[in-house]
Amino acid sequence: MNLSFEGIGQWAATFACAEVSEGDAVKIGANGTVAACSAGEAFCGTVSSVSHGGDACSVVLGGLVTAAYSGAAPTLGYGGLSADGQGGVKSDASGRSHLTVDVDTAAKTVTFVL
Repeated sequence: MNLSFEGIGQWAATFACAEVSEGDAVKIGANGTVAACSAGEAFCGTVSSVSHGGDACSVVLGGLVTAAYSGAAPTLGYGGLSADGQGGVKSDASGRSHLTVDVDTAAKTVTFVL
């Protein structure tokens, strides 16, 4: 059976940005601007698209998203996540709690509610 959580409940906003890529977990860096996260930082959302010039991006701020993870696989259900400093996320007991609904250990991706 193929399941898809793509786009469920998502809402996004456009921000100024620099040096971010699609799929990156990001934080608010300045007024109206997002920036890459360092390891262990809280993230506000994930980048869904970047402008051709790389100076603006759409950031998913709510709903279900899929992101790359590093380190130990996140557990299903509610658990802490934080940025891994490489554009993805990681399990973090002291991180913000998110509902994780799918973990693909082969692809190293996690699907969770922002």
